[in-house]
Amino acid sequence: MSYGFAIRTCESRIPDANGPHAMAPWKSSPGKRPLALAALAFAVLWPADGLPAGSVHPGPMSRAEAFARAEALTALGRKMFFDPSLSASGRQACSSCHDPGHAFGPASAAPVEMGGPGLDRPGLRAVPSLRYLQAAPAFTEHFYDSEDEGDESVDNGPTGGLTWDGRADRGRDQARIPLLSPFEMANKDEAAVVASLAKASYADAFRKAFGDDVFDHPGDAFDAAVEALGTFEQSSADFYPYSSRYDAFLAGKAQLTARELHGRALFEDEAKGNCASCHLSEPSNNGEPPQFTDYGLIAVVAPRNAAIPANADPAYVDLGLCGPLRTDFKGRADYCGLFKTPTLRNVALRKSFFHNGAFHTLRDAVAFYASRDSDPGRWYPTKANGMIDKYDDLPKAYWKNLNQDPPFGRKPGDKPALTDAEIDDIVAFLQTLTDADQSP
Repeated sequence: MSYGFAIRTCESRIPDANGPHAMAPWKSSPGKRPLALAALAFAVLWPADGLPAGSVHPGPMSRAEAFARAEALTALGRKMFFDPSLSASGRQACSSCHDPGHAFGPASAAPVEMGGPGLDRPGLRAVPSLRYLQAAPAFTEHFYDSEDEGDESVDNGPTGGLTWDGRADRGRDQARIPLLSPFEMANKDEAAVVASLAKASYADAFRKAFGDDVFDHPGDAFDAAVEALGTFEQSSADFYPYSSRYDAFLAGKAQLTARELHGRALFEDEAKGNCASCHLSEPSNNGEPPQFTDYGLIAVVAPRNAAIPANADPAYVDLGLCGPLRTDFKGRADYCGLFKTPTLRNVALRKSFFHNGAFHTLRDAVAFYASRDSDPGRWYPTKANGMIDKYDDLPKAYWKNLNQDPPFGRKPGDKPALTDAEIDDIVAFLQTLTDADQSP
């Protein structure tokens, strides 16, 4: 996840590698990084104003000071993350939707969560997990393959960012969204958030980190708050432990069953599941564990979900990258229907799948990929005239954006890309991606 600095899981530059204070990259072994190492980039800010560390905008600090600040902001962010008083209702915390017991994803099977001042306003999209976002690149319309892919001349199109439409590049920018969204935590404005912070049990710790007068400057205080949340979300133990059985297998410390190994082979086979074309499953050249996403935005077009209240209006369509929540690409027809490819780490914990929560079992989600085009009647509704309403959550004008890479691209009546037994084996493999702290 890019937070204004070149933060990567195994390589960090502090601050921006292109800035006047660029420093050489440092490396550490994945899974053994201390919390503060990943968070350090948040703590080192270089505004050249020479302010003390106990302020919103500290000047250059020693490494020890930076680590101490990172730890302080992580502790603050953790308290804020679980604090329902930071919502207009006083009953909804970040953790209400991003449950640490479900890999910081939703505990419920609902396609959207309820929010607002009365907790009676439905959201528009399924809540994603906050785990394994730390390596996501900033959004770009033109992404070129890394050295791991071999051909750096290939433009992979829109890639990166956070949220389903990639509209926030940094954790602190993403944190602003739910705090102020009218159908999430629903604060009237930044000042309302700050007023709640000033009354919180940890207000003194907030002042110590950001200055005694921080609450006298609501804009700065709000910036400080989202910085603390973003720093907490860089805690490796909480958000990217790489502790799954598959990670242990890659490290030579565990074995997979024959069924799981077969599922992995199908997952990676371009003629079968071809899942790894987007959900990268091999360690990178520098030894970084696989993220199980390439961060790309593509159009898969899960069936329209009538359980989302907004979809009761036939004129309403969630077009992802081209709107309605993201507004900077409104009118870009070639971007309509594109949503970010999520990581598959901890996917077996989810109870709803795709941006609209159209499916409620992992097996159905995999089966949809296998037969979306060969058996569309299994997934899409039938019109009054008996015709199948294919791709019913994307206007036909945008069908040219549909991803047709295998296993897609087949014709109705064709043999599906995967048999039922093969689907089961892929699901068995995906279950090995659950982190150790999430396993029953």
